[in-house]
Amino acid sequence: MGKMVFSNCSLALSLGLIGQFALGAVSVEQAAQLGASLTPLGAEKAGNAAGTIPPWDGGLSSGAGNRDPAGFLSNPFATEQPLFTITVQNMAQHQDHLTPGQMAMLKRYPGTYQLPVYRSHRSANAPDFVYQAARENATRTRMVDGGNGLENFSTAMPFPIPQDGLEVVWNHITRYRGGSAKRSHVQATPLADGSFVPVHFKDQFTFRDRVADFDPANPGNVLFYYKQLVTAPSRLAGDVLLVHETLNQVKEPRLAWLYSAGQRRVRRAPQVSYDGPYPAADGQRVADNQDMFNGAPDRYEWKLVGKREIYIPYNSYRLDGADLKYSDIIRPGHINPELTRYELHRVWQVEATLKPGERHIYAKRVLFIDEDSWQIALADHYDARGTLWRVAEGHLSPMYDLQIPWLGTEALYDLINGRYIVSGMHNEEKEALQFGFTSSAAEYTAAALRSSGIR
Repeated sequence: MGKMVFSNCSLALSLGLIGQFALGAVSVEQAAQLGASLTPLGAEKAGNAAGTIPPWDGGLSSGAGNRDPAGFLSNPFATEQPLFTITVQNMAQHQDHLTPGQMAMLKRYPGTYQLPVYRSHRSANAPDFVYQAARENATRTRMVDGGNGLENFSTAMPFPIPQDGLEVVWNHITRYRGGSAKRSHVQATPLADGSFVPVHFKDQFTFRDRVADFDPANPGNVLFYYKQLVTAPSRLAGDVLLVHETLNQVKEPRLAWLYSAGQRRVRRAPQVSYDGPYPAADGQRVADNQDMFNGAPDRYEWKLVGKREIYIPYNSYRLDGADLKYSDIIRPGHINPELTRYELHRVWQVEATLKPGERHIYAKRVLFIDEDSWQIALADHYDARGTLWRVAEGHLSPMYDLQIPWLGTEALYDLINGRYIVSGMHNEEKEALQFGFTSSAAEYTAAALRSSGIR
């Protein structure tokens, strides 16, 4: 394990006040750090002592590049070359900035897996109204029901100055993603030889703030609505998953429905949670693996280990390029490392240990969360024997023209069976990503599913 790097202005102060503010909200004096020594979302503004992590200067400007008619963003760092490449041969020199999962992948695929490391750019940012919400949340949002729900929460990032691991995880769960989005993307579960059949999806989600009849005075328990339509291959085409994601899933469990095009039937899908099988994933991902981690946190004890400086996937515009085919990305064992980009960033390290008496296929998870976006960038998953089993990578591609931190491609690698699942690819898709629209709650009802899934 690499050495821990603790923040003087956020982590140390916060840990010292856990007893005083056990449920979440911090003092007005602490919140005043936001926008001063801390960024508006709670990251350290300053760079690191070595100068290898720069100060945050507001993130990428909206004019850093262009969006073409198909919706693809240009790469503002296209001319940059790797500073160096980490391989199994030289990983010992860099182990202080690597996770156990990264080192396991280097050993598992010594001839092909590598990490090209580039200059770091703190490109993530968000609109002013998100910053304002985070500042207000800091002094008023609290965890309720043993940390399984939130009260007095608005928009995104309830705990920009987190005091424990669960608060960091809540920041990931509620992070800003544009309020609403529609996208076409592809998922694949390659065999060990790299062969794959692409599964095509159309996704749509709307956070409650973007629902037409949302009442801030009576927000209810729904955090966002989510709908996913399979459009190919033909054996799955027309199937639809619908989710009402609740803030407190212990008080009111996630509501999920599946529409089967073959049966022309809608049915409740309580299994789409925790370690239940995720649709069309060929057994390579469970429900709460999507988005690196999602859903109720109640089955784990969450420990805030500290901050580390880690090489994480970042500014992955090359991987999202319109000039690539899916066959360019997918390789045996892992995605094509020639298309990836890693940068040194500060991350929050959170360790989740399964509570006594609870059940999950992952007995322990270790999450590495980007301080600037609250996106989980890397995650290690351990089985009941304590063996490192699966390694997840989330390739961040901030939508700088819209000020949206965005997770593009994500991959979950199985170190035991040599397979993996990769999702979020949209390189060959013709429909552009759409953000910021307003939806009606009626679009996300079980009654509306059948018409959504007609082949």
